[in-house]
Amino acid sequence: QVQLVESGGGLVQTGGSLRLSCAASGRTFSSYDMGWFRQTSGKEREFVAAIVWSAASTYYADSVKGRFTISRDNAKNTVYLQMNSLKPEDTAVYYCAAKSHLSTGLRLAAGYDYWGQGTPVTVSS
Repeated sequence: QVQLVESGGGLVQTGGSLRLSCAASGRTFSSYDMGWFRQTSGKEREFVAAIVWSAASTYYADSVKGRFTISRDNAKNTVYLQMNSLKPEDTAVYYCAAKSHLSTGLRLAAGYDYWGQGTPVTVSS
C-alpha cells in the first residue's frame, strides 16, 4: 500500500514557475513508476509526465515537453514536477500516481494503482 500526498500548487502568473512535490509513504517507493496527471472540470484525467522506478527514463506529454521536468528522490520517497513557463491552459488539479514497475502503460491513468488527493494549479493571464 502506498499513500501519496501532493503539495506545491497555487496561483501563478503566465510565464511563472511552480514546483510540485509528492511525498509517498511505504518502504517500496523505489519499486514504483511515478506519474503526474492533471484534470480540469468536465474533462478526463490527462497524462503530464512520468518517471520510471530507477529514474533512468522520463516521459512527457507533448503539451509540456521542454517546460516541465519530472524527477524523483528515492531516499526521500518524493517525486517532483518542476513547471516553468506556465500558461493559462496548464490550469488544472494535478495528481501524482504510482504503479508497479512490472506493469506497462506509463501514459495511461488506468495503469496506476495509487493516487494522491490532488493539488490545484491556477495560471492567470
